[in-house]
Amino acid sequence: MSKSVKIVGGVVVIAVLAVAAYVVFVPGPMAFAGGNPVPLAQYSGQPTGVPADFPAADAVARGRYLAQAADCEACHTAEGGKPFAGGRPFVTVFGTIYSPNITPDAETGIGSWSDADFVRALHRGIDKDGRHLYPAFPYAAFTYLTDQDAQAIKAYIFSLPAVHNTAPANTLVFPFNQRGLMALWSLFYNPDKRFEPRPDRSAAWNRGAYLAEALAHCGECHTPRTPLQALNNRDKFGGGYAEGWRAYNLSSDKDAGIGGWSAAELQHYLQIGHTMNRGSAFGPMAQAVHLSLQNLVPSDVQAIVEYVRSVPAVSSSDLPAPKLALAPANPTVHIAADAADPHGHDIFARVCVGCHGWSGENDYVPYTTLTGARAINDPTATNVALALLRGASPLPSAGAVAQMPSFASWSDDQIAELSNYVTARFGATPSAITPEEVHKLRMAD
Repeated sequence: MSKSVKIVGGVVVIAVLAVAAYVVFVPGPMAFAGGNPVPLAQYSGQPTGVPADFPAADAVARGRYLAQAADCEACHTAEGGKPFAGGRPFVTVFGTIYSPNITPDAETGIGSWSDADFVRALHRGIDKDGRHLYPAFPYAAFTYLTDQDAQAIKAYIFSLPAVHNTAPANTLVFPFNQRGLMALWSLFYNPDKRFEPRPDRSAAWNRGAYLAEALAHCGECHTPRTPLQALNNRDKFGGGYAEGWRAYNLSSDKDAGIGGWSAAELQHYLQIGHTMNRGSAFGPMAQAVHLSLQNLVPSDVQAIVEYVRSVPAVSSSDLPAPKLALAPANPTVHIAADAADPHGHDIFARVCVGCHGWSGENDYVPYTTLTGARAINDPTATNVALALLRGASPLPSAGAVAQMPSFASWSDDQIAELSNYVTARFGATPSAITPEEVHKLRMAD
């Protein structure tokens, strides 16, 4: 073998190793903040547990608060099923995973688990029987929980009625159905360490970091993933997917993210599920608001806002700055949208205009306002099509008039036509979603 061939071979090996290292080794969720994190025992504040202004003192109420902050009920409750009894499907590229029953039923739930069993599952992703859990259960986030908070959550769950229910078996394809592989995944991507605050940051920032990372696990939906399905925190909060829905960019980028939002707007959105000229929460985010975020005391929501707004900007080239209003005095956009998709116009005129109006704004039912919403300004039109297919209910408190029904009985062509019409009329950039893409979204439901 010649010297030049050896050199080329060595360069190739180094390049392959460099790419592998880039994929395998990713920064932690709070690496962007810099500073010198310290063990919790060396920090003068108390960012963990329930907040100081939480009114209840009993252990179960405190555990319920933490369980709500962690949004446990959403994932462990099937549609129409008993709360926490499992069976909710999570469709992935590797197959379908069903959430387990976590009620205190001794046979089908976790009633026989000790405190140590429960803490190990949250911190290390290993169940009572020593089986490795799939990271659809976000133990890489829950690992930052203190033992006390993990045990408080268990105390609350064990206070609930036991429900006898066995979740369906997972349907993962080989080799992903081999749980032993999760030990290797955890070796790289689960730090198995508790939360460490940053003394150079404010008390509210540290509290927000604990809430957003250890409990609410915001990055699980809003951060893109590596080929090995770990969170790519190099682009932290740069956007991801949750059950087919696009989970949009939460970084401080002013166009694609929330850099243009005020702290008050973001706080209102998290507490209510809607902010005027910013849009409403639908799909999994609406559930997060309803079951989790709206139950937090205002100081905790403010802390999350402070933390999230500190995340550096990550651009998303396919997400333009949202159009905040449709100028009624300038009919050019109306004419262009109507001419581009007359079928979409006809559907909108028959079915949609009563709630959404020709201007896309509704002063009487703000939840139905379209202008400014990120989904309307998404050129993929993914979430618009999903809202039509699955329905879009911001929150039960929004009232029946704001609960958009499912139009799944419509054809793929009709869903595509209306989606493209809505983005062209009310958004910054028209979409071009196809009936074939709509069909894929329909089949993934």
